[in-house]
Amino acid sequence: MNTRELDELAQQLRVDSVRASAAAGSGHPTSSMSAADLMAVLLANHFRYDFDRPAHPGNDRFVLSKGHASPLLYSAYKAVGAVDDEELLTFRELGSRLEGHPTPRRLPWVETATGSLGQGLPVGVGIALSGKRLDRTGYRVWVLCGDSEMAEGSVWEAAEHAGHEHLDNLIAIIDVNRLGQRGPTRHGHDLDAYARRFQAFGWHTVEVDGHDVDAVDRAYGEAVSTKGQPTAILARTLKGKGVESVQDREGLHGKPLPEADEAIAELGGVRDIRVEVHEPPAARMLHAVRTGHLELPRWDKGGEDVATRNAFGQAMAALGTGRGDVVVLDGEVGDSTRAEFFAKEHPDRYFECYIAEQQMVAAAVGLAARGWVPYASTFAAFLTRAYDFIRMASISGSGINLVGSHAGVAIGQDGPSQMGLEDLAMMRAIHGSTVLYPCDANQTAHLVAEMAGLEGVRYLRTSRGESPVIYGPDERFPIGGSKVLRSSEQDRMTIVAAGVTVPEALAAADALEGEGIRVRVIDLYSVKPVDRLTLRQAAEETGCLLTVEDHHEEGGIGDAVLDAFLDGRPVPRLVRLAVRTMPGSGSPDEQLHAAGIDAESIAAAGKLLVEEAVVR
Repeated sequence: MNTRELDELAQQLRVDSVRASAAAGSGHPTSSMSAADLMAVLLANHFRYDFDRPAHPGNDRFVLSKGHASPLLYSAYKAVGAVDDEELLTFRELGSRLEGHPTPRRLPWVETATGSLGQGLPVGVGIALSGKRLDRTGYRVWVLCGDSEMAEGSVWEAAEHAGHEHLDNLIAIIDVNRLGQRGPTRHGHDLDAYARRFQAFGWHTVEVDGHDVDAVDRAYGEAVSTKGQPTAILARTLKGKGVESVQDREGLHGKPLPEADEAIAELGGVRDIRVEVHEPPAARMLHAVRTGHLELPRWDKGGEDVATRNAFGQAMAALGTGRGDVVVLDGEVGDSTRAEFFAKEHPDRYFECYIAEQQMVAAAVGLAARGWVPYASTFAAFLTRAYDFIRMASISGSGINLVGSHAGVAIGQDGPSQMGLEDLAMMRAIHGSTVLYPCDANQTAHLVAEMAGLEGVRYLRTSRGESPVIYGPDERFPIGGSKVLRSSEQDRMTIVAAGVTVPEALAAADALEGEGIRVRVIDLYSVKPVDRLTLRQAAEETGCLLTVEDHHEEGGIGDAVLDAFLDGRPVPRLVRLAVRTMPGSGSPDEQLHAAGIDAESIAAAGKLLVEEAVVR
């Protein structure tokens, strides 16, 4: 398109953003209006995409990081014919595909859910990594960011990662419109302030008047021709551009224009310009799911003790051989999580994210958007830093596998800063998540493989210390199941454990049996979904459940067990052993005992519950 046509298209995008927000009675039209010229030039002259084939391997990828500017995105979809005018005006209605912030669950052209600011660029880095190192189809990744979100630390994790990886297929467009939600942004219209920051991370930068379509066109061309560096286009814009009553004025963020009809007239009225987007270049089909023979590692039952983190690493190496679509990301602790086992076998599919957990999870989301099956690992405690990214991954419907090692007080001397004691609760709260906590090596290996075929966010909790091999290598562990390890008709209670507390529960059961008290033991390796039928049967047959977990009492295994009885039936007698104090340093055995979750403590609690203890 020429200059006049681009200006007209930009005005159409502004008008339609105003119209959609007015119809909804809410939205962010002024944030959309500032970026309309940026979007118009991209759409008409540089974006390569087949809207009829969103999975086309050569398609460029676009991420609207400033997700509140969704009216602009939907107006662009109308301009290319992906949605019609009638649908545009259903913006924010119940059941509409055009939600307040875009999600790929509803729209096939959306790469990732945005709206929690500071996430679009990190996910874009993951998509660009896929294009650069795995897909190699030559597509570009365009990310439109707002200037307010430049205050988010995750943006600079992404900037450093992209610079380090020389992602010249990544172009960040920063809409520097000066105004945030409550007033001016930190740097206002100081484009140099942003440029210095991006340049420090190895980016090429271009400063431009964001309302000069010819200048924007040249900037995009410069970005596309830049090699060896990602490019940041820093565009000076005005919020509410084109309508005098709202342009560059505070107090109008997130509100429809007060006089929408007058604003539309001032912008030149309703238009119906259609854009022919450039076709994507010819490219090979995306990687097929290359499934070979999967031969998981095997350990002899009752043989040498093995840490579940070691089993995870060996299982991942095997899974990488069996499946060519599996990739691994790690937060610079691969020697501890044992992700390094995969790195040694499959270095081309291993991504070192360093100590940047937000970027690690975001990159996993980006890789998943390109059809890969990512496993991202770090200490369980450090995944808390990335929780908002995990939450947004669920909103995206992203299929990612997260692995948290060094969980619980059982890690010993390192102390509470390294102990994941909240992770089960955190992951159980994620919509549609799967939460797994294996207790031995063979169980870990099978669950690692099972995770690859699941949907949504999957979490596996692994342990630092060695543990006995309880199961044979041919045992199966269906998701949503459990294992009854001790059972008899004389059972007077049931101990429910998972992970490191399973051997402790078995030892306690042996001790109690020596005193004539028979107890049932359940290994609840699937914390979510939980095995309701087995738990209900145990409650009916033994009358009492005792849960024991290396986790805080809120939200973990005890609460997962309780969920099995919230269907209106009577809740059984339920007692929970968990970590209730703030731990310090000490040996693993000392930690378990201090927390009251070792075999001795479990046996003592069991005796009290069956009224066998003598109080003196």
